[in-house]
Amino acid sequence: MPMDPSSAMLSQALLLLQCIILTLGQYDICKSLVSTDDGPTWEYYACQPKPMSMKEYMQIRVEPPDITCGNPPERFCTLENPYLCSDECDASTKELAHPPELMQDPERTGLITYWQTVTWSRFPEPLQANISLSWNKSLELTDDIQITFEYGRPTIMVLDKSLNYGRTWQPYQYYADDCMDGFGMLPKRVQDLSATNVTRVICTEQYSRWVGSKNEKNVRFEVRERFAIFAGTKLQNMDNLYTRMESMKGLRDFFTFTNLRLRLLRPALGGTYVQRDNLLKYFYAISNIDIPARCKCNLHAGQCSLRDGTLQCDCEHNTTGQDCSACERGFKAKSWKPGSFLPTPNGSPNICEASGTSDNCECNGHSNRCSYIDFINIVTCVSCKHNTRGQNCQHCRLGYFRNASAELDDENVCIECNCNQLGSLHARCNDTGFCQCREGTTGQKCEDCLSGYTWKQGCMPNVCDDEFLLCQNGGSCIQNQKCMCPPSFRGVLCEQPRCQGEKGCDGASACYLSTLTLLLCLLANSLLKASRLETHLSSDINSSLRRPKG
Repeated sequence: MPMDPSSAMLSQALLLLQCIILTLGQYDICKSLVSTDDGPTWEYYACQPKPMSMKEYMQIRVEPPDITCGNPPERFCTLENPYLCSDECDASTKELAHPPELMQDPERTGLITYWQTVTWSRFPEPLQANISLSWNKSLELTDDIQITFEYGRPTIMVLDKSLNYGRTWQPYQYYADDCMDGFGMLPKRVQDLSATNVTRVICTEQYSRWVGSKNEKNVRFEVRERFAIFAGTKLQNMDNLYTRMESMKGLRDFFTFTNLRLRLLRPALGGTYVQRDNLLKYFYAISNIDIPARCKCNLHAGQCSLRDGTLQCDCEHNTTGQDCSACERGFKAKSWKPGSFLPTPNGSPNICEASGTSDNCECNGHSNRCSYIDFINIVTCVSCKHNTRGQNCQHCRLGYFRNASAELDDENVCIECNCNQLGSLHARCNDTGFCQCREGTTGQKCEDCLSGYTWKQGCMPNVCDDEFLLCQNGGSCIQNQKCMCPPSFRGVLCEQPRCQGEKGCDGASACYLSTLTLLLCLLANSLLKASRLETHLSSDINSSLRRPKG
């Protein structure tokens, strides 16, 4: 039976669409329109954007600020011709300038352009430079990072990454001509790694030793070889890689970053020690930094666009945010989750579901379980998350307060009080985050003291100070808690003479009864008694001499 022309066209169109889908590869589409008994409906899949070169989107910062050559102008040599110093770097002349942006220019004219530092003229002061690369976006590496050095690769350098926009850093890989000497590490290659230690940070000597060839310019951070540990040498078994991405803790995060940093610690030396008679041949020069990666969208977007100068995921699955890392408002019936690579090849989209329907208790996205309480005839949310509580998870737990800048369905709606345990009466705070303080204590967290109090395992009232409670008669105040009095005075503020109005208070008893002064007092009394005895004896002798003989 001949096929209807319109049906044939539809069949061909569907076949073409199917071919297009197959050529896109795994996890490239987020949804597909399928036919069901109830009519056409969307079928959703885990999805991710295509890889692309990130160098045109990166922001470059070089430190220290005066490390780039050309201001003032400077001559330099090359390691191949160390005594032919005819080249010049001059920031005021376009043809002779080597600014940082030349590390990412396309070089369409075929002329190699590069950023260059000052020479090592200040030796033995180290010649070091940091190159920070930022995108204001979470990215995932899809192939090798490649840095192209002109005039020799560094003998020592480090590649760092950040997962929090440059607030903290961690090493990605160490590079040295002698790893033991440079970093105290044994040299390794990625080929030495296995599935159990693929995320190990290594030191490699592969890209730092001087080979004397102008063709040896590149320094790599090997990504494909790490993928190959799971997917095979030609990456023909990507299903196994994606399965490991889900099951192996830390594997996906290893290839994730927001910022990268190159720490250049020692320039190329030409295979010798530093030759002090010609320091103009030592410097760094980078012509290209290539970073193949994709936007990290948590498997909730198939595309990533440049909007307002920043890369942002085009989110699907009712998700939102720069990385599709939250559910849209009105779609928080259950907590947000990233998509999953499993089961391959389409994965699990983990779509955010609509909330607030008539047959579903509204939990503001903080719970996906409800319970009916029969004797009071209400439905209440169960196991509220994100430090919330209440029938609809609309209140904050004790010890937390409402974040005024966040919507009620935001995961960060409740902020911890963080009351100081020694300064506060309990761990609770009011709606503005102020804790209830003990006597003498003040501040939002009860970690400061009022005037007249000093912190000592809590705020203690001052015994003395340098303003109102002054130690008298030459006494000194010790940590606002005690007056150190001179020997002749006593009292809280050294306000009392030590022997005032006491019986037996003579010159001797006025001595401060420390061990040393007690001995001195005893010695003084002994000398006084000896003096009195000597006077008495002298008087008796004189009397006997004057007495007439009988």
